[in-house]
Order: sequence, then C-alpha cells, then structure tokens
Amino acid sequence: MKLQGEYVFDGPREDVWELVRDPEVLATALPGAQSLSQVSENEYEGTMNVRIGPVAGVFAGRVVVSDEVPPESYTLTVEGKGNPGWAKGSGQVRLVDQGDGTTLMKYEGEVQIGGRLASVGQRLIDSVSKSLIRQGLETLNQALQARIAAGCQGQEVNYCPPSEAEFAAAVAKDMATQAFASSPWLWAVLAALVVIVVVVVVLITRGG
Repeated sequence: MKLQGEYVFDGPREDVWELVRDPEVLATALPGAQSLSQVSENEYEGTMNVRIGPVAGVFAGRVVVSDEVPPESYTLTVEGKGNPGWAKGSGQVRLVDQGDGTTLMKYEGEVQIGGRLASVGQRLIDSVSKSLIRQGLETLNQALQARIAAGCQGQEVNYCPPSEAEFAAAVAKDMATQAFASSPWLWAVLAALVVIVVVVVVLITRGG
C-alpha cells in the first residue's frame, strides 16, 4: 500500500520539526495509542489499539528515524505486530518553509500489511489509513497552535487532544463522505449505520 500526501501546518518549520520529534505530542496524534516512548536518540517503541472494520487488537511497534536533515527532512521506518496481523514500511517526510509563517509537509512511503488485517480489503484499509493520517496531522497542528500561543503569552501549554471515541467518529464520517460521493442514495443509510456502530463499539471497548 502506497501513502502520499501533503499538509500545511500553521507555524514555522523549526517549531514543526520539534513537534514531530516529541514522543509525548506524537502519542496524542495516534488514535488508540496506549504508550509511546523514546528508547534512543532516533528510535521509538509503543503499543496501539488498532481497529479496521471487523478486525481489532493491540499492536506493539517500533519506529526508527534516519537520514535526518534538520529541520528539512527525515526517513521513517516502521514495523509492528499483534493479534490483528503485522505491518512494516518506510517513508520520507519533507518540511518546506512557505515564507508566510506556515510549513508544508510532504510525505510518501509504502506499507506492507499481513495477517487478519489484510483480509478486510485494500479499499477499506486505504480509506481508514488516509482518514487516520489526516486526523493525526490536524491534531498535531492543534498542538502546535497551543504551543505557539503559550509561548507568546509566557504560559504553560494548555491542550486537550481528541478522545478515542472522537477519533473513531471522525473516521466513520470520512468513510461516510466518500461513500455518499460515489452513490448518494444507496450509501447514505449505510454511512449513518457505520457512524453509529463505530462509536458504540469504541464506547463499549473503553468502558470494558
């Protein structure tokens, strides 16, 4: 599976670079993240609760940052495994100073997936992956704004990341939007059902 895209952060490149290298902030941008710790200068380990369609479970993973050119670019190598299956891949991230106080992130890479995760179908995996990436980057941008505001006011950072239920609802909304665009009348009802089911399952899981 190939991943590629762009995102504009509302802050200078140096601040974005510090943000994406902070494990505490990154953990808030990963839906279902249970832990994320920095074990060496360029290596992180963590666990994450993953749900794609009917397949769910906990992943243990490792992320290695290499080929760093601060604050411009770096390479990520990721691998993880758990009851739902396994995943591994690598990608390149580039930060471009746009000269107006904003930073353009460009990313591209490739991920291989196996086990039960692969059984849910490429289309569903693509849709959920794109939605999670978009939400994760938006969460990072919100954290960036909180940092900048706190710095300007000389105060501590005050930021509350989205809950897992809110992440799940947003994924369902993204999938519903895509389905509606392809066939409005047929998919409208299915989209509503997806939203309800995902939210209910997450709430049950969190409460159990």
